[in-house]
Amino acid sequence: MNDAPKHPVHPNPANELASDSSPIDPREFRNALGTYATGVTIITAAGSDGKPYGLTCNSFASVSLNPPLVLWSLVRYSSSLNAFQNATHFAVNVLGASQQALANKFAKSSDEKFVGVEWSPGLGDAPLLKESVANFQCRSVNRYYGGDHVIFLGAVEAYAYNHSEPLLFARGRYGRFVSADGRDGTDKS
Repeated sequence: MNDAPKHPVHPNPANELASDSSPIDPREFRNALGTYATGVTIITAAGSDGKPYGLTCNSFASVSLNPPLVLWSLVRYSSSLNAFQNATHFAVNVLGASQQALANKFAKSSDEKFVGVEWSPGLGDAPLLKESVANFQCRSVNRYYGGDHVIFLGAVEAYAYNHSEPLLFARGRYGRFVSADGRDGTDKS
């Protein structure tokens, strides 16, 4: 491992948030971020036209237990941005290890994402995907703008989960959890 810093020692604060002024190589930065394993989710919402919207996301995170708050982020040039910005609610569908094909389907730009996908409407008509490991139904609370992304903050109003194995993502690939004692990520209790 090369421990040499990939950033300047004394960054210029005036340029820190300006686009195209960072000395950090975007591809190498993405590679470094890829070393952090995440779960895989599909974020869904109903558009103002009633149409379901969804996209694969691994930027989901817990913010607070009391009150229950979560966040996720979406690139500002996403074709779905308007739908999510105007939705009263969104759902975070945590995918299981057997749902890699679904993750791939929702990762691509398409008007056919929900074709053949079993779902039911949740709060605010946000789609809840069948066989997800967990879902969090959230009221849209706020949005924050950071660089090339919009950060969505949601108040969790309902949730459900099961003990199926989650789908993981690291270094540009899907995987599964195996503990130090060699057991997989399913709860057998």
